Amino acid sequence: MTNKTYDFLKWVAQIFIPAATTLFFAIAEIWHLPYKAEIIGTASAVDAFLGAILQIASNSYYKEQLNELEKATECNS
Repeated sequence: MTNKTYDFLKWVAQIFIPAATTLFFAIAEIWHLPYKAEIIGTASAVDAFLGAILQIASNSYYKEQLNELEKATECNS
């Protein structure tokens, strides 16, 4: 995953989905739209899944960086 893709997905997970879900909840309450719980629950589940995937990707990236640093340190010793 490129940094640009990661940053975009992180923005989607941290800003867009929560904001869109909140907006939908407010509008659905005002206009008495059906399936509020189902839609909000689905959006929350997608957001949680995306957050987990991004955390796994982040951990993997930092482990790779640490391994590269350790290898560089061993070569210089």
